[in-house]
Amino acid sequence: MTTDTHVIAITYANLDYLGLADVWFREHASGREHHHPIAIPGAWGFAQSERVDDARIFIDRLGLRLELRDEPEGTWLRFRSRRLGGGRLEGELFVERPAGHETLSVVVPWSDRRFQLTSKHQCRPTRGELTLDGTRYAFGPDNHAFGCLDFGRGVWPFATTWNWASASGLQGGRVVGLNLGGQWTDGTASTENALVIDGRLHKISEDLRFEYDRRDFSAPWRLSTPSGAIELRFVPFHERASRIELGLLRSEVHQCFGHFEGSLRPADGPVVEVTELLGWAEEHRARW
Repeated sequence: MTTDTHVIAITYANLDYLGLADVWFREHASGREHHHPIAIPGAWGFAQSERVDDARIFIDRLGLRLELRDEPEGTWLRFRSRRLGGGRLEGELFVERPAGHETLSVVVPWSDRRFQLTSKHQCRPTRGELTLDGTRYAFGPDNHAFGCLDFGRGVWPFATTWNWASASGLQGGRVVGLNLGGQWTDGTASTENALVIDGRLHKISEDLRFEYDRRDFSAPWRLSTPSGAIELRFVPFHERASRIELGLLRSEVHQCFGHFEGSLRPADGPVVEVTELLGWAEEHRARW
């Protein structure tokens, strides 16, 4: 969930051999952060719905309490983090599901036995508040609060690399969102590339090219398609990096928050010029 001034990310993942839950908050101007990750070997007690719109998630372990509940109108997120020497964060947010709002769901096939269903929801209006050590942070129309859902189920190859970029915001009075991916879908004839403009989905079936410096993820990125449907420059202002190593198993993520600028050319709509659109772009390399 992003706003003009702060962001919160909530993760709940069952990798079979490992259960992951995580709350991360950051205020952009001050750099103030709160991060509370937990990892449970064997994913004991972790479960995930078969449907993207039917979350019934609850976890209360190691000082981290998460509750995610779907309703017809949207999703409730309630959370509390109490870390010894690391501050206290708690809040309640509602991520709306507007009537008629279109979202992206794609099955990516690697083989007859390995696949991934990914469902990405951009531009979902968010309202509510959280407090960090007594300081209140609001989410709502006044600070352009939007939620992004990344739901996935599948059987992955042992080694994989992906890029993912996402953004939601107002551009010239229109609500504009983007979901862009690369590397992991190459050669499958599937892509997760799409634009969401005023609630309508515009699918882009071309592979997307991500250009960035792996020695300096905070340097500007370039995202483009051969046809010119996507021509974007991404300028990060913060890099969030994480690494997990468990013997042969490992995960390394570099997620950069920043602003997109450039042009979007949907095949069935007018060109959208993008300026200072808040979002993120990432690289993830995993052996799992």
